[in-house]
Amino acid sequence: MIGAPGAGKGTQATVMSEKFVIPHISTGDIFRSNISKKTELGIEAKKYIDKGLLVPDELVVNIVIDRLQEKDCSNGFVLDGFPRTIPQAKALDQQLINANSSIDYVIDVEVPDEVIIKRMAGRRVCPKCGEPWHTKYKTTLVENICDRCGESLIRRKDDDPATVEKRLTVYHDQTQPLIDYYRGKGLLVEVDGTKDLKEVSKSIIATLEMGKCQ
Repeated sequence: MIGAPGAGKGTQATVMSEKFVIPHISTGDIFRSNISKKTELGIEAKKYIDKGLLVPDELVVNIVIDRLQEKDCSNGFVLDGFPRTIPQAKALDQQLINANSSIDYVIDVEVPDEVIIKRMAGRRVCPKCGEPWHTKYKTTLVENICDRCGESLIRRKDDDPATVEKRLTVYHDQTQPLIDYYRGKGLLVEVDGTKDLKEVSKSIIATLEMGKCQ
């Protein structure tokens, strides 16, 4: 799954994971877990994430490749947030070749920048249980209080409008070339991420079940 930060690729990756019974592998989740545990990787990654910058390729590739070697990935997987650069994509291609595997589809969730900035400004997360919320799309019963554990919600630094704008600039400069890379391989499926979440899911599932790419 590829797309700009806040395009909804993580949500769609979860849907695809449940639909096709394969693990959802999110680099964001992996890094946040390491950051919360204050591991060496987490401390290093946090320096970049807090500034809205991409984590260096070497750090990302190593952690993702290790994850793909786990048993639950033997029947397939959904990658969310990786690869983000051409070097990462090529490193992934080589590792999959070594494992006699390959990427089947690359889903590009397309959403205009102005829509993304508005979406992410409303994101909230519970610092205690990690449950994500949104001021418009996933509201709590009591404003800014987590329904699950009663903790006050926070907005992550990387969801601040100024940081989001910087992340989008980085995305367009470094990640968007992947679209041409995967289109050239005949793997790309582009979907309109501005539609209702369920409509986007149906579109992706229909395309995958038909086995067609653009």
